[in-house]
Amino acid sequence: MRRKPHGSQQKDTPSFRVNNQIRIPQVRLVGDNIDNPGVYSTSQALKMADELELDLVEISPKADPPVCRITDYQKFLYQQKRKQKELKSKAVKVIVKEIRFGPNTDDHDYNFKLKHAQKFLSEGAKVKAYVFFKGRSILFKEQGEILLLRFAQDLEEYGKVDQLPKLEGKRMIIFLSPKKAVKK
Repeated sequence: MRRKPHGSQQKDTPSFRVNNQIRIPQVRLVGDNIDNPGVYSTSQALKMADELELDLVEISPKADPPVCRITDYQKFLYQQKRKQKELKSKAVKVIVKEIRFGPNTDDHDYNFKLKHAQKFLSEGAKVKAYVFFKGRSILFKEQGEILLLRFAQDLEEYGKVDQLPKLEGKRMIIFLSPKKAVKK
């Protein structure tokens, strides 16, 4: 069983080659600390980093020649983690609200659920509406499909249909997503 070397990074942070770990004849230097960026021999780049009392960090190993930056390695890792966190916070979180119907849902219940769906869509959530067929009510598949199509038509100004009614087991499902708000 192999052990991790002392001081190795956690598995969620990408590992970068630093200083003497870079074993390539030439590297492209970029960054704020370099007067004239360009291609240098690795030994020359290491000397430059040593003179500035910083680290030579390989930031793009697949480039030809690999791109390196002279920087403080710990600060560089911190900035990378911060960028990842920022990207994660900016990612859109999709909320899906479910609305359940029976194949013989009457008008009052239908209108009640329709108002909820309008509220969900106007708040920016997706709506998953489905008709649940219990026991022998599966015989009323057409009724369920008509109900869901009517539901989608009534919500036309609030959202658009992502997926038309589709029977999956004992459920007939339709997906609606909110329409984008027009910016003024």
